[in-house]
Amino acid sequence: MTLTAADYNHMQRALKLAEKGLLSTSPNPRVGCVLTNKSGEVIAEGYHRKAGENHAEINALANASSPVSGATAYVTLEPCNHQGKTGPCSRALIEAGIGRVVYGMEDPNPAVSGSGLATLRSAGIAVDGPLLETEARALNPGFIKRMLTGYPLVRCKMAMSLDGRTAMASGESKWITGPAAREDVQKLRARSCAVITGVGTVLSDDPQLNVRLPGVQRQPLRVVVDSRLRAPASANVFAAPGVAVLASCRDPSRPSDFPCGVWSLPDPSGQRVDLSLLLKKLADEGSNEVLIEAGADLAGAFLAYALVDELVIYMAAKLMGSCARPLFNLKINTMSSQLSLSIRDIRAVGGDWKIIACPDSDS
Repeated sequence: MTLTAADYNHMQRALKLAEKGLLSTSPNPRVGCVLTNKSGEVIAEGYHRKAGENHAEINALANASSPVSGATAYVTLEPCNHQGKTGPCSRALIEAGIGRVVYGMEDPNPAVSGSGLATLRSAGIAVDGPLLETEARALNPGFIKRMLTGYPLVRCKMAMSLDGRTAMASGESKWITGPAAREDVQKLRARSCAVITGVGTVLSDDPQLNVRLPGVQRQPLRVVVDSRLRAPASANVFAAPGVAVLASCRDPSRPSDFPCGVWSLPDPSGQRVDLSLLLKKLADEGSNEVLIEAGADLAGAFLAYALVDELVIYMAAKLMGSCARPLFNLKINTMSSQLSLSIRDIRAVGGDWKIIACPDSDS
């Protein structure tokens, strides 16, 4: 069947519905669903609200204002075809008598990956798509990466002056950017499954690294990279609401007196935390999107090992001078060794600028 303007409009609405789960669905994807009757009228909407609860299709079916037999379902992600904490949505659509399904993108989850669509077709349901696939993929970049690679999407957030400095030589850094930029960082944290910082940041700034937005209840896991367990047990990062963990090189057989879990993830030298193993561990724990909020050393290490997918840099219209600390500690000595970036977005945030850039794959 040829996709129509109405199909595009209904899928755009489903995408908007999916965005409502931006802060609450992890480790599941954000999904929206719209149902229309044979006359093309919208009879129901739904979205996935929270992991463990009904999926978008089930919520839409429950919200239907009239019989759904022969209806068209617009779903931003291929309906699931397996039993998890909830039943398969493909089966629910078949049993409800849905006549047509338009999907935004295939599910990258190996447990689904086309089988949901195949089940619908085998039941005689017309299936069309993908539709607005780029927009559908943009809803779930972390989920997609975790399903395809076993690693989460990694963002690195930094705040800097116009001359690329992040703190004075003494370590003083509050505040480089203004209130609007700091509130925007809260939104980044809120959509993240985990926030990573280093022990140096804990010792110098004693941050909480929790989400302090009205109405947001879910807190990301806070991870402190601390190879030698130097962080004090009284640090704010351990006392703030939510769960914190230390990533260290500690012998896992030794007892720990820390008020949180300790992950032993040494690299081959036994002296540093293996950052790749840390990200793999987070993915295994269900983290789709991870935010790095660290100093120049740890942030530079993630970059040096090509573990960063996206840089989010807030730039203030200030000069801090050549004695202040740099944005990243990276050992780059020649122009041929420079790290090239692709700038994806630049926009004003209050009196500051927000720059989103991604490392080029060939750099």
